[in-house]
Amino acid sequence: MTTTTLTEHRLRQFLALTKPRVVSLIVFTAIIGMFLAVPGLPPANAVIYGTLGIALVAGAAAAINCLVEQKIDAVMARTRARPLPRGELSSLQTLCFAIVVGSAGLWILYAKVNALTMWLTLATFVGYAIVYTVLLKPATPQNIVIGGASGAMPPVLGWAAVTNDVAPEALLLFLIIFVWTPPHFWSLALYRAQEYARAGLPMLPVTHGSAYTRLQILLYTIALFAVTLLPFAIRMSGWLYLCAALALGVTFIGYAVRMLRRYSDDLARRSFRYSIFYLAALYSALLLDHYWK
Repeated sequence: MTTTTLTEHRLRQFLALTKPRVVSLIVFTAIIGMFLAVPGLPPANAVIYGTLGIALVAGAAAAINCLVEQKIDAVMARTRARPLPRGELSSLQTLCFAIVVGSAGLWILYAKVNALTMWLTLATFVGYAIVYTVLLKPATPQNIVIGGASGAMPPVLGWAAVTNDVAPEALLLFLIIFVWTPPHFWSLALYRAQEYARAGLPMLPVTHGSAYTRLQILLYTIALFAVTLLPFAIRMSGWLYLCAALALGVTFIGYAVRMLRRYSDDLARRSFRYSIFYLAALYSALLLDHYWK
């Protein structure tokens, strides 16, 4: 390899540490929070610097997750190609990268956005990288339920970046993602249950079995359906959003019912993929409704 090629390869490895696909959904929901926070368009500086800062800290948290779970990642098909299990990057390189990137993100938020957003983002980082990854994930099958609070914070961070406040509407955006997280992640855990068992992680399908997990998915999906009606109930959104929430929610419940009645790994995979589409579409509907005239 040439020097340029080696440099590009190394940069790709560092980028992989940040889990770009996961971070993209985090950033997307944060941006939606920014636009929903004000009647018109949010200030450009808040959007640009807020997005950059949140993305950098989220990437740093993902890198810490990769660092802590490198041995677990090595025995799971889904994650064994990550840079640390492959020996592409060292633990020290990963730690230094996470510190630099995370610190840069926090500084941008403090200096260019506001202190509230910086502190909330730091708390989110600690919640995911330390509380969830280090403490909860290896200790309890409810790890994704409790730890899901960190994953639900991005729209609150976006809201705070624009308004320097956390309104009840922002907490409702948080609640939607918080309730969405268990059925989303447990769909993945169902068809990866054997891998989680080999890795020694007490995911719900491993500790309580497939049938119990599928029942929990259905119950959480029904609860999610109810929660997603609240923006319309409090007049945060209108009929356009309500129609989208109803259609998306009924489809999601349909997946859960089918998995409960006649499970297959393929159905769980499709449910997992749909859950990602569901959240993106639901938040897009919130945004479109917000500016609908």
